[in-house]
Amino acid sequence: MEAGFWHQRWREGKIGFHLNETNPNLAEWYSRLGSHPGQRVFVPLCGKSLDLLWLERQGVEVVGVEISELAVRGFFEENVLEPEVVSNNNHDAWRAGKITLLRADYFDLQPGDLGPVDAVYDRASLIALPPEMRAAYAEKMRELVSIDVPMLLITLDYPGHQMSGPPFPVSRGEVGELYGDHYQIERLACIDLLSDEPHWREKGLEELTENIYLLGR
Repeated sequence: MEAGFWHQRWREGKIGFHLNETNPNLAEWYSRLGSHPGQRVFVPLCGKSLDLLWLERQGVEVVGVEISELAVRGFFEENVLEPEVVSNNNHDAWRAGKITLLRADYFDLQPGDLGPVDAVYDRASLIALPPEMRAAYAEKMRELVSIDVPMLLITLDYPGHQMSGPPFPVSRGEVGELYGDHYQIERLACIDLLSDEPHWREKGLEELTENIYLLGR
């Protein structure tokens, strides 16, 4: 999946993955990350998520990465924030308060671009990628962030033949294949989304679960 796909999605406003509220699973399970005020939380492929603001209100510094300048600009404008923008070799850093968004291709980042990271929150990153890109994504995460850093991972799972992603289905088994050699994996919850969000049935889905995992050492 090329970067142009996501640029086009943002230009055309096809961003059904964007929530107009904080993800309730973040509020419910955030404490399991063990983060404290002053620490730094990394949010890959963050879009213009309101979860960034929620995290900032917990007293942590937030660093996100997003390939679309439209998304980055939209986050600051829609939340009435005036960022300082600093250009670097492979990214632009937009900063306001305790939130820094790197306008960059995730796969082009180098460890020094992020600075220290104490936790990772992945709600819409892994499931945005087709199967052939996920191993490289997980490997890149290990380059950017120490495997001693805990991760809150949220995935969707559904019969792949019933809907074309993104978001793509990621099974419990695949989470184990991607991360099991480096992390202890605990599934915190498995939620039936079809009962609460019936619009998914209109897309042809007969099964859909949201799974919340804690990855740690």
